[in-house]
Amino acid sequence: MIPDLQKLLSQPGKKILFVGIGNLLKSDDGAGVYISRRIRETENISALTVEMCIENYIGKINSLQPDILVLIDCADMGEPPGTIKLLKLDEIKDFTTNTHNISLKKISDFFNAQVFILGIQPLSVAFGEKISYIVARSAKNIIKQINNYKTIK
Repeated sequence: MIPDLQKLLSQPGKKILFVGIGNLLKSDDGAGVYISRRIRETENISALTVEMCIENYIGKINSLQPDILVLIDCADMGEPPGTIKLLKLDEIKDFTTNTHNISLKKISDFFNAQVFILGIQPLSVAFGEKISYIVARSAKNIIKQINNYKTIK
């Protein structure tokens, strides 16, 4: 269980939108997409898959009017592969990667919600369509925690 994610999910009455970001052709970089496609939506939890072009979804995301926006993405945090961290925007570096045309920190200025990054440390971002076993295990833990939240509440 990811305690920071549990705390975020526990906020009463808040609409949370999980956005899956990543490149499905670069191994673990597809983890955000893998997760967002498996989230079961509820009254307060929804998901959107944007792959590599979050900037094309600014209007769509704002039209959904979430209170909290969680961008799920592979992130090199200098941690062991599979490490999961829920980060506030001021905790991430302002940089652009090969996967994104614009940094997530800069793009967050366009959203009308509180923005978090749910980062997963990759094992590999080499070309390939398969997520590593350790990142897949972390992704499944995230999915389970989000999808089971309603029953835990």
